[in-house]
Amino acid sequence: MKKNIVKILILSVFILTLPYIALIAQEQKTNRPNIILIMADDLGYEGLGCNGGQSYSTPKLDQLASTGIRFEHCYSQPLCTPSRVQIMTGRYNFRNYKMFGYLDPGETTFGNILKDAGYVTCIAGKWQLGNGIEGPNHAGFDEYCLWQIYTRVAGKYVLGPRYADPKVYINGKVLENTKGEYGPDIFVDFINDFILENKDKSFFVYYPMVLTHDPFVPTPDSEEWENDRYKKDKKLFKDMVEYMDKSIGRIIDNLDELGLRENTLIIFIGDNGSPRQIKSKFNDGWIQGGKAFMTDAGTHVPLIANWPGTIPSGLVSDDLIDFSDFLPTLTEIGRTDIPEYLVIDGQSFYPQLKGEIGNPREWVFSHYWGRGRDVFKTREFVRDKRYKLYNDGKFFDILNDSLEENPIPEEMITEKLGAIKLRLQNVLDNMK
Repeated sequence: MKKNIVKILILSVFILTLPYIALIAQEQKTNRPNIILIMADDLGYEGLGCNGGQSYSTPKLDQLASTGIRFEHCYSQPLCTPSRVQIMTGRYNFRNYKMFGYLDPGETTFGNILKDAGYVTCIAGKWQLGNGIEGPNHAGFDEYCLWQIYTRVAGKYVLGPRYADPKVYINGKVLENTKGEYGPDIFVDFINDFILENKDKSFFVYYPMVLTHDPFVPTPDSEEWENDRYKKDKKLFKDMVEYMDKSIGRIIDNLDELGLRENTLIIFIGDNGSPRQIKSKFNDGWIQGGKAFMTDAGTHVPLIANWPGTIPSGLVSDDLIDFSDFLPTLTEIGRTDIPEYLVIDGQSFYPQLKGEIGNPREWVFSHYWGRGRDVFKTREFVRDKRYKLYNDGKFFDILNDSLEENPIPEEMITEKLGAIKLRLQNVLDNMK
């Protein structure tokens, strides 16, 4: 009899507290922001007007910067796949980079972590990470709309175009009837539809763009689009950069229309430097793209974050940001934890997004195979905001030698410079 009374009391308390549990769950959901991470393909720091670029019009991104935060020292890997592997896993390439065009399916990504935390997840754009049509799902994405998922035809892997008449996979199936379509438009449509369908949930969208990677071909805003959409000309890079900006504007407009902007963090980055064929006017000079090279022209990329009401307007940060830092940052923003079994190299810069001091890193590190493909030509560097040390001992003053043409000779290394070099060397020695 007493046991039954106790059971009834416990059940009654549980029923009475259910509304409060639901309220707490709803409050946690409301306080947890949506996250959209956008990554341009082959666009260096000099490509945006807000950074001092003068060759291209980027009003949407410039506005995100002026009403949010812009970082002056974000560094990627020099090539696309190494950057993608590092940013998605929060780990340096010496730990998990296997080969070009591949992500080890045993790795845990920010998609996996945020999905496990209750986010609905989506990826659209460029994949390039292997593992077949189920690869994006294994990486933690509920839905995908992607180019560069290879399929085997007559014994060969067929890639297909990414721009005009694209070959796109949506959740495991090839999209039919893309004649006359433009790949980036399909990706943005998919993202906007995903946001609409999940506007009452917490969502994470990862948009690794196909723009602005070569071939340099017309966009729907180019004069050549109607009659010669497969024309190749590096002068069309300008159209591609500006269409990239316009596409991002479409996502922003969709968020505004749905009333989601104040609960949505937008982060924009580039995956590596601009193509070598491209020269861009920057401040008072010109910068030649350095993709696949370990100089600033190959690794210095734009980083903008915007979150109305949380990120103060007009912030500019000179803190160092490493591509390994994004996973722990997104994890903290998503109010979840990094699994204990994971070895993570990055550190969160979430405090800096809010205008706080945070815990800025003192250096960034790069482990890079020759052109991202040759393990026998691996190079490493560690750098701070000014000085850079390679594993072959070459030591550069990047502020005065951005092209790294003149290593600092030993006889010119003062006591102060010697201390800086020793500090960087210690990082290299312990990065194993």
